[in-house]
Amino acid sequence: MPNKNKYFKGFTLIELLAVMVIIALLLTIAVPKYFSSVDRSREAILHQDLATMREALDKFYGDTGQYPDQLEDLVTRKYLRSIPRDPITESDATWIIVAPTNDAKGAVYNVKSGAPGNGFDGTAYSDW
Repeated sequence: MPNKNKYFKGFTLIELLAVMVIIALLLTIAVPKYFSSVDRSREAILHQDLATMREALDKFYGDTGQYPDQLEDLVTRKYLRSIPRDPITESDATWIIVAPTNDAKGAVYNVKSGAPGNGFDGTAYSDW
């Protein structure tokens, strides 16, 4: 006959609920910081991609004396390995092409992001 005074080892419902509440509180603190850091990382990548493409445009102009007619010319002439994706829109087709304002030949003087919205500093992505 089994001993009825023997305790079963395990957690009570109250202990499990207390642990779940503590985990939920920790998640409410950690998750917003995580998504904020992901957004800041995308902005840093956007700044770097724009700087890389602008540098390639300057080198193209320095070598040929004219700006490229399209962004793909930078790839075909091996100034870039590929057109980078805009990290905000996740597409390489949303770049805004800025034509030269002077009498320079070519069609791509500058590149800007076509992403809607503003960055963490308050400036529009299209103004970068």
